[in-house]
Amino acid sequence: MSRQANRGTESKKMSSELFTLTYGALVTQLCKDYENDEDVNKQLDKMGYNIGVRLIEDFLARSNVGRCHDFRETADVIAKVAFKMYLGITPSITNWSPAGDEFSLILENNPLVDFVELPDNHSSLIYSNLLCGVLRGALEMIRKLRYTANT
Repeated sequence: MSRQANRGTESKKMSSELFTLTYGALVTQLCKDYENDEDVNKQLDKMGYNIGVRLIEDFLARSNVGRCHDFRETADVIAKVAFKMYLGITPSITNWSPAGDEFSLILENNPLVDFVELPDNHSSLIYSNLLCGVLRGALEMIRKLRYTANT
């Protein structure tokens, strides 16, 4: 029985490592294809956005999360359910704006940066910018779904 449990853990670790290495290869290729880090950052955000637009349907189907009543609850669901479901981590929610319409997610352990060392000539590269795009795309789709449900 413990051997099967170890296989499940090993499989998740291997999948995580494969994802991390694949993402690293993607970023490396983008750095070769584009002249500057700003263009790479834009591409990572755009790719993430496209993922987020599609990923939200999977998240809603698999998570059984109901409608959030406010933005703080939305932040909790993103941090405690979505990040846990897809990346196996739970970021901290901090830096709420006075108006309560902005916050920061702090990733203590970002699985995307395992095995990564950026060269000095890529100091303005936002390596995990894909995650920002995913969040933006998913939240935009939620806003659209909510808007169409209310009309």
